[in-house]
Amino acid sequence: MQKQLLLGVEAVARGAIDAGISGVYAYPGTPSTEITEYIQESRVAIARGIHRQWSANEKTAMESALGMSYAGKRALVCMKHVGMNVAADCFMNAAVTGINGGMVVVAADDPSMHSSQNEQDSRVYGKFALVPVLEPADQQEAYDMTRHAFDLSEQWGLPVLLRVTTRMAHSRAGVTTAPPNDENALHYPEDRRQFVLLPVNARERYRSLLGKQPDIARESDASPCNRYTDGEDRSLGIVACGIAYNYLMEVFDGRPPHPVVKVSRYPLPRKMIERLAAECDRLLVLEEGYPVVEELLRGYLAKEPVAGRLDGTLPRDGELDADRVAAALGIPRRATTMDVPGIVVARPPALCAGCSHRDVYRALNEVMTAYPGGRVFSDIGCYTLGALPPFQSIDTTVDMGASITMAKGAADAGLSPAVCVIGDSTFAHSGMTGLLDCVTEGTPVTIIISDNESVSMTGGQDSAAAGRVEAICRGIGVEEAHLRVLHPVPRNHDELCRVIRDEIEYPGVSVIVPRRPCIQKASRDKKKQQRTP
Repeated sequence: MQKQLLLGVEAVARGAIDAGISGVYAYPGTPSTEITEYIQESRVAIARGIHRQWSANEKTAMESALGMSYAGKRALVCMKHVGMNVAADCFMNAAVTGINGGMVVVAADDPSMHSSQNEQDSRVYGKFALVPVLEPADQQEAYDMTRHAFDLSEQWGLPVLLRVTTRMAHSRAGVTTAPPNDENALHYPEDRRQFVLLPVNARERYRSLLGKQPDIARESDASPCNRYTDGEDRSLGIVACGIAYNYLMEVFDGRPPHPVVKVSRYPLPRKMIERLAAECDRLLVLEEGYPVVEELLRGYLAKEPVAGRLDGTLPRDGELDADRVAAALGIPRRATTMDVPGIVVARPPALCAGCSHRDVYRALNEVMTAYPGGRVFSDIGCYTLGALPPFQSIDTTVDMGASITMAKGAADAGLSPAVCVIGDSTFAHSGMTGLLDCVTEGTPVTIIISDNESVSMTGGQDSAAAGRVEAICRGIGVEEAHLRVLHPVPRNHDELCRVIRDEIEYPGVSVIVPRRPCIQKASRDKKKQQRTP
């Protein structure tokens, strides 16, 4: 046993290594990125030869993890909450096929949208797929529950969803680790039809999944992940989920006067909650994200008053904190050292000085002044900051890969010119299929793949498209004459403007690739080379 100071995501990573994983599969996305990075740098993982390379996107990560599970090994798959949308096809069907080796899916949610398009709650996916969900309240639980999740996965023959949130992911605490498990031996499913979801077999597998639900629910009631703590003041009973339990403890200095059900495993511990409802006058639900539990309790306990996010006791949006929990309990807010003075003005994010995207947007803005009816569709990445001053170059940003497909749809509707901006990593993630649609129909779109040779927004990980962008475009069918590669620096501004203008005038599919390495990644790589003997 040893104690280490770890981020929540690092505790998850260490728990997975000690659980005996043979591989981690992921696409970078805040706040999940450091899980894979920790495993990539772990001496234990390196010595064992644990698979730890980035995947092209979350769907390929989920499918690769399921393949490793098929071979009997334990696999971890990690993503931020919006990545669950990309991986949902495989995730939902993996609940029906079941698993062989343990498979744990980590979804890192981002309430308050610190670096995301929405604040969706991944617990909904667990309920949707009918699989067990774990939600640790602190870093020690993140470690312990990750290890437990692999055991639980193999016990029930199902993937297990581990949900963390931004504050849990990126705060530190001491974590006591335990001796690691050995990796599973290679072994294959006994039932050769288990992973064959032809309808005749899928119906049988789905009935099996439904048949497990009562036992999974009963075990959740008895799980040490959930617990009932009594209190003298029974005018109120509190259901505290995941990290919300920590905020509750902070408000009451660890000794709440009310009975509390701490929820860190789903399905809900129904017996505990029914006891709480029977003993208390009313209930308050503290949960990060959607009112998932609150809605369930309004169904379970139709005649009991239940407060939370739905009735306005807590805000409907944004992450919780001790102040919001205190307000919901009617306790006056306490001043803290974290209070921000009114004189402090929030500073919006901006593209780095010397970033290649700056040169692209300067040229694009100059060219687009001649096309007042045109629009620029953008994507998810550093270049999304082109929506802000001083550039204000882009008109849309919706989801990974949507720049090309939205530009196509707008062009189909008659918008001209339809221009889009996408990064090299996002292009590899989910832009290639949109380009194929454009090529298939000869759609008049101008696609700028702003290539900085990394996944820069999440820390400079290697792009899956590095060194392959032109080959991919040629393979999809882009004409050589309209596949233009440039070096975006100030001295090439006029050339970049000319190329963008020429390709906008071309009535078909054109791809422009302004390529220059991310300035931050280049700096880090240079320092790394200097340290290397």
